[in-house]
Amino acid sequence: MTEDEAVETFYSEERWQNWLDRLADEELDPENEDSARLLLNLQDDAAIAVAKVLAALEEDRIDEERAVEEIRDVSDIVLAEVSFDDEDKTMLIDGVQTSLVPVFYAAEEFVVGGVVEGDVDEFVHAAADAEADEDLDAALGYVVQAGTRVIDGERLDMDLVEELEYGLVSEWVNGLDSLQSAIEDPEVVEED
Repeated sequence: MTEDEAVETFYSEERWQNWLDRLADEELDPENEDSARLLLNLQDDAAIAVAKVLAALEEDRIDEERAVEEIRDVSDIVLAEVSFDDEDKTMLIDGVQTSLVPVFYAAEEFVVGGVVEGDVDEFVHAAADAEADEDLDAALGYVVQAGTRVIDGERLDMDLVEELEYGLVSEWVNGLDSLQSAIEDPEVVEED
């Protein structure tokens, strides 16, 4: 690549900050459809950035090393600590960040190690069992493995989430749902 060629940008701190500014200005109520949609759009937007990195890799526009770098850049931006004056907003953004953790890990695992053998449903059930046993590292590992399968095109059945008890695994699987949507339709979510 020559110096004149523009380097593709997948995500920026400015983009994330725009979302945070918007959240700061909104009256957020997770029971309210508009608030819930705003939070989901913020989550989907980050997942779309990851999907775009994976697409660029697949199309040979970037190599594996750059893909991992880009995924980590998005992760660093999105998972940086955020605090609002409103504790409820901080909690809601924390939920979005939690949902996105396995998205970043799964994307990186997919780039470096490829697709894990297995079945999405089985990985999600194994994750739920691990969470029940309070083995959160194993639970996250299973969700990440499920994520590599989702990236590879295996469908994540959201009815599965209905069966899960609310907790980290259900939040993580929610993140994989955003990733699945982003891979199927990587249209940019409008910030405004």
